Amino acid sequence: MNQVVTEELRTEIKNLIMETLGITGINPEEIDNDKPLFGGENTLTLDSVDALEIIMAIQRKYNLRIADQNLARSVIRSVNSIAEFLVSQQGPHS
Repeated sequence: MNQVVTEELRTEIKNLIMETLGITGINPEEIDNDKPLFGGENTLTLDSVDALEIIMAIQRKYNLRIADQNLARSVIRSVNSIAEFLVSQQGPHS
């Protein structure tokens, strides 16, 4: 029942973001897991249109629905916040 965020999941999220937004020229390792994805503190400089695309990609890939706008904002704050949300949505399984 102890569900943990793995480095593999973080890398998967970074790759999903980069593929969804067509980002090239940076390595996934350059994206800081803790820094906000929006606001220029991270390697990526994303805007609100990017946010919508990321939410839609997460919903498609992980078969989830994030209907609440405030929840969506907090989910996509950083790579770690996305990973923590995904882990929290998984049912208990090994």
